[in-house]
Amino acid sequence: MIKNKTFRLSADSLSPSFESDKINKILASDINAEVNFIGQERAKQALEFGLDMSMKGYNLFVMGEPATGRHTLINDHIKTVAKDKQTPSEWCYVNNFEDNRSPSVIRLSPGDGKKLKTEIETLIDVILDTFPAAFDNPSFQRKWRNIDKHFNKKYQDAIDFVEQKAQAQNVLLFEEKGTVSFAPVVNEKPLNDTEFSQLEESIKLQFYKVIDDLENVLSETLLELPQWKREMFEARRTLTKQTIENALKPILKDVEHKYAAEIGVVKFVRDMRETLVEIIEEYLSSEAETEQDKDRDEIDVKKVLEEQLLPNSITKQEPHNGAPIIYEANPTFQNVFGKIEYSSVQGSVYTSYQMVRAGALHKANGGYLLIEADKLIHQPAVWEALKLALKSHEIKMESPAGEANIVNASSLNPQPIPLDIKIILMGSRELYYLMQEYDNEFNELFRVLADFEHYIALNDKALYSFIQKIKMFAHDHEMVLTASAVEQLLHFSFRQAEHQHKLSARFADVLELIGEAQFFARKAINKSEFESNVSSTLVIDKEHVTQALDAKVIRSGQISESFLEDIQEGQILIDTDGFQVGKLNGLTVLEIGDTVFGTPARISATVYAGSTGVVDIEREVELGKAIHSKGVMLLSGYLGNKYAQGFALSFSANIALEQSYGHIDGDSASLGEVCTLLSAITQIPLNQGIAITGSINQHGQVQSIGGVNEKIEGFFKLCEARGLTGDQGVIIPKTNCINLVLSESVQSAVKAGTFAIYAVENVDDAITILTGKQAGVMSSRGRYPRDTVNGLAAQRLRHIADIVNHEFGE
Repeated sequence: MIKNKTFRLSADSLSPSFESDKINKILASDINAEVNFIGQERAKQALEFGLDMSMKGYNLFVMGEPATGRHTLINDHIKTVAKDKQTPSEWCYVNNFEDNRSPSVIRLSPGDGKKLKTEIETLIDVILDTFPAAFDNPSFQRKWRNIDKHFNKKYQDAIDFVEQKAQAQNVLLFEEKGTVSFAPVVNEKPLNDTEFSQLEESIKLQFYKVIDDLENVLSETLLELPQWKREMFEARRTLTKQTIENALKPILKDVEHKYAAEIGVVKFVRDMRETLVEIIEEYLSSEAETEQDKDRDEIDVKKVLEEQLLPNSITKQEPHNGAPIIYEANPTFQNVFGKIEYSSVQGSVYTSYQMVRAGALHKANGGYLLIEADKLIHQPAVWEALKLALKSHEIKMESPAGEANIVNASSLNPQPIPLDIKIILMGSRELYYLMQEYDNEFNELFRVLADFEHYIALNDKALYSFIQKIKMFAHDHEMVLTASAVEQLLHFSFRQAEHQHKLSARFADVLELIGEAQFFARKAINKSEFESNVSSTLVIDKEHVTQALDAKVIRSGQISESFLEDIQEGQILIDTDGFQVGKLNGLTVLEIGDTVFGTPARISATVYAGSTGVVDIEREVELGKAIHSKGVMLLSGYLGNKYAQGFALSFSANIALEQSYGHIDGDSASLGEVCTLLSAITQIPLNQGIAITGSINQHGQVQSIGGVNEKIEGFFKLCEARGLTGDQGVIIPKTNCINLVLSESVQSAVKAGTFAIYAVENVDDAITILTGKQAGVMSSRGRYPRDTVNGLAAQRLRHIADIVNHEFGE
């Protein structure tokens, strides 16, 4: 038997090593709250460039997978940039008195929106205090009476004229309840209807004619009465309006003076003058005190004034707060661009400028808006409208195309607001390239790419940042982590990255693990002792982190345990000792939901005389996907190049992964398949205690594969359950050694010599380990030694080719 110590890895090479002195030193240092990034220098530089670039179109797309901490890191970094930026203006909508369907917008200095609203509320109170008291002024009352007197004089003169004519013809004129009537006079006595009826018919006819003539005179005399009344009412209105304007002038001037620097406010105050006069005239003037208006009290008038005058501040900014940072989790059209609300009163639907509500663009205007790109593209109307807003540099509130309008509701068309914003989209690598390819405007608007890497190279700076972030999290949750706990967290991060010199960028998972370790640390404390010292800082040690990791495995390990039980019960045929021809244990990784685990799968091969070549049974039954089929097809190239330089390669072979009932992808089984095929060709048995993983090229070089840790541990658990013999192990590509971050149980077994991990560079190395025989090196004459694996393989393949071609002999 060939000794395999040449290929055997030591226990020290199966996991990253830690510099305990550095870890202890960083743990002992003060917490540095300014640490935002762990690694990610490329993304950090891109963010700094994109955030400081003031030219249009330099919005950012942050590329990275969820849970890599990109949102937290971006938010923390933007905060440091935003606090030094100028606080943007506030925006408020006010009534457009000329067209109330198109509310006007006013730009205000930070914090002035609330002040303006208070100022207008005070203005309303002053108006209510001023009116109708202003109409009690003696000067107003005197002018009002003069207007009435002038009208009454004209009317009385007209009546007097008619009355004189009536008296000359023995007819009396009298007024009753605003109606002018005539009565005959006989013997200086006015007659009533009864007395008049007793007169002679000729006298009655004479009076009829006289009264008829007098009524005609009255009509002609009072012909201009409506005109006199109009003149009187017009004079009254003019007087009322002048009185209102004179009383309003100092009130409004005071507001204009306070906001002289705000052009929009000054214009708004000037524009409201005419509307104010109309409201006061209608509700608070002397003429408003009629029977039909007696039910209108001061509260109603105040409400009318508020509905017309109060500004609607849609954004609020605190002075010296820097630029706003808004994260929109649900980028619907209304959430991004704002909305116009409607109210229903007695079946009628209405809206006003005060029912305009801000969207994320309004709130982030002058600052930064963060949106998940995948959620945004599910809202096509939002994406198109957002691009239009970025190109036009203004926020226009309108209903998206196809949105159902409210029946019998008048809509608003608010004045657009100037837009100055930096959009930060967050999405995956695939989504970024997809948007680049299918949207021609994407590159024009999002010119800065911040690429968050999946892995972070471990150096002193990255280690410092990693531990500092852990310390900050622990401090916020009243915890302290020991050095051994930090080492275990680092081991967890290395394992996620599958690299001995790189950490995973999914830092959120590390924080999640600390939180779960806290549960076990609290559980370990005596309950009564803990209750007496609730406020004490909790210490997280390595054992608590380990317990949390084990608990994760138990919670999600039902499927992997079921596979192991099936193998133990013989439902799935896997041997872990002995030697067999044409059979070998390959290693696979199964991903089911968030569960990832390794499990062995038997590879079997048969060879016989024929000319069909290597047949992949998985491919034939359409269970093998493209990459797996490619790996199998490479075997023919390898065998032809290795053994058939002097003859035509002609044989038939079948290869299959036994008891596999689902789709198979990946070429990590190709090394095991070629070794199984060589065993079937040479009839040399393979060690069943050694599982294998790795892909090959046509020259027999072994290439890296994924999931190496899960594959090793999956086979180790099976061997451990059956009992470690010392002859069991796993063959992996040598290039995967840097990816080894194995559990302590595997490391301990390797150190004790009860389990082995072999690293190989080519097929010959693997076949040597599996058969215990020399693979054989080709001589200068182009032949392999007869007693080697390669020599026997070449001899058997030539023999099969001779049979197929009807050529016998050596």
